[in-house]
Amino acid sequence: MPTTKDPATAPAPEPLSGTEERLWRSLQRLLVALPRALDEDLLRSTGLSLTQYIVLMHLSEADGNRMRMTDLATATALSASRITRLVETLRVHGLVVKERHATDARGSMAVLTEAGRQRLLGAYPAHLASARRRVMDQLDPALVQRLGEELTAVADPLRSRCRPGCECCEATSVYGEAVM
Repeated sequence: MPTTKDPATAPAPEPLSGTEERLWRSLQRLLVALPRALDEDLLRSTGLSLTQYIVLMHLSEADGNRMRMTDLATATALSASRITRLVETLRVHGLVVKERHATDARGSMAVLTEAGRQRLLGAYPAHLASARRRVMDQLDPALVQRLGEELTAVADPLRSRCRPGCECCEATSVYGEAVM
């Protein structure tokens, strides 16, 4: 049985090198600034927030364009109450419907409507342009594949919040190509 080391007696971690510190601080800035910038771009050009876009995207990628609300919350890193409010906003605009889970009366499903799919497809070019301008165009094209592999290696172990069989972390683009 694995034991947890007492933090008081564990050896101090090795300090970051100058190069590592620069990378770490850049990642911290990126995690804060990039979502804000993408959200501003998307809101200005489409009227959708980045969070609304991400919810519609996850639903479009899910089997049958539907996800359990708990899985959708996990996939979007939102709390249960926040995903409930967001799905309700999308429902009022006709972009999703909410249904009872077929086999679990306690669960609810969010389902993408055709209007939601069309809204997502309409917003995709603006989101893509923003992602390209703010990220891809800033990177050396020769490093994109390797950087993708390295970031995937960091991100994959963080998927531990997903329940077995959850589809929330798998992805295809809105046009059906696998992206992970």
